[in-house]
Amino acid sequence: MQKFNPKIDAYIAKAQPFAKPILIHIRELVHKACPDVEEKMKWSFPHFDYKGEMMMSMAAFKNHAVFGFWKAALMKDRKLLEMAQSEAAMGHSGKLVSIKDLPSDKILLGYIKEAMKLNDEGIKLPSREKKSAKELPTPAYLKTAFKKNKKAQTAFENFSPSHRKEYIMWFEEAKTDDTRDKRLAQGLEWMAEGKSRNWKYMKK
Repeated sequence: MQKFNPKIDAYIAKAQPFAKPILIHIRELVHKACPDVEEKMKWSFPHFDYKGEMMMSMAAFKNHAVFGFWKAALMKDRKLLEMAQSEAAMGHSGKLVSIKDLPSDKILLGYIKEAMKLNDEGIKLPSREKKSAKELPTPAYLKTAFKKNKKAQTAFENFSPSHRKEYIMWFEEAKTDDTRDKRLAQGLEWMAEGKSRNWKYMKK
């Protein structure tokens, strides 16, 4: 039994006139290829999940509509792969302004079945490498100050990179040496107490 989400019915109903037949046709083909598909609204646009995983999505904007596959980077079609690698916001088949812009039913059904197979086999997208936050080097004047305040140094070294950065930027942004020295004295006092730069604003 096909399951249609009323939230997606409402989404299509509110779409621009040119987009409605595009969205309706994509939806029909998804259900034709994948009777067990589960419709969901995520990030304010329609998604089609299969076996508990995202499979594809579609969306309509003011002047165009799009569709995309969650695992396009793993699919065979070179065009889909190129679109996935470029992370193009226009979807995996360009900007659609007419139902004629869609791939043929045969091709689109093939895409959907391939996406289903990836979910059937439990194939996952490769995890993205997390970009490590670039740490600011510890200024020479701060290293010198730490020689006289080991407690502050220990706390600083145990802070997260973001908390260390907050202190360094606060010192570096001082417009005069006098202002920087005052900030440095205050900062060392807070560090020795184990306080981050913005400790006053943190939830207790």
